[in-house]
Amino acid sequence: MDPDLTQKNLSFNSARFLVSASRLDECPPDQGAEVAFAGRSNAGKSSALNAITVNGKLARTSKTPGRTRLINFFSLNREQCRLVDLPGYGYAKVSRDLKDDWQQHLGHYLNDRRCLRGLVLVMDIRHPLTDFDQMMVEWCEHNKLPLMILATKADKLKFGQAKTAMLGIARNLEAFTCVEHLIMFSATAKRGLEECREALTEWLEAD
Repeated sequence: MDPDLTQKNLSFNSARFLVSASRLDECPPDQGAEVAFAGRSNAGKSSALNAITVNGKLARTSKTPGRTRLINFFSLNREQCRLVDLPGYGYAKVSRDLKDDWQQHLGHYLNDRRCLRGLVLVMDIRHPLTDFDQMMVEWCEHNKLPLMILATKADKLKFGQAKTAMLGIARNLEAFTCVEHLIMFSATAKRGLEECREALTEWLEAD
């Protein structure tokens, strides 16, 4: 391993597209460390990834939610450190068979990927804890996978309303030990960015 790559400070600005995979056997080698981002198709996942990496074109944003149908991997400046954009669910206008196919391959990734250090669940602060969100929280709890929740689009609410919403989310999740970070987030207002980056760094650099 190149010592220069192991010594570099982790920089999210360095994120670059690596590969897309539709199945587990198309993913990069199961080595190093990666953190995956999941969320309903309209929750602002792509915008969050773009804000975190300061790259407006890293993850595609679309006016037609649900267009990302592949698992997308992004390399960072530290060797074998990756961010992963998982397919969005909920609003995609595709056949039921295709949705089932996505879910099957997503399940294989989440269950079998040994280098996965944590999951970032992106949810709209105005519509939190949907059925999909609950399913992902329960999956992380069952599998003892660290979970970070980004409550996105906080700029759409007045600060008092956003604070109340966060308290409600925290109250609903207090029984789940997997939740390590709950962050009020806005890609537009750059709220919660540093807190998110610090948590990601902690996960990716953990031995």
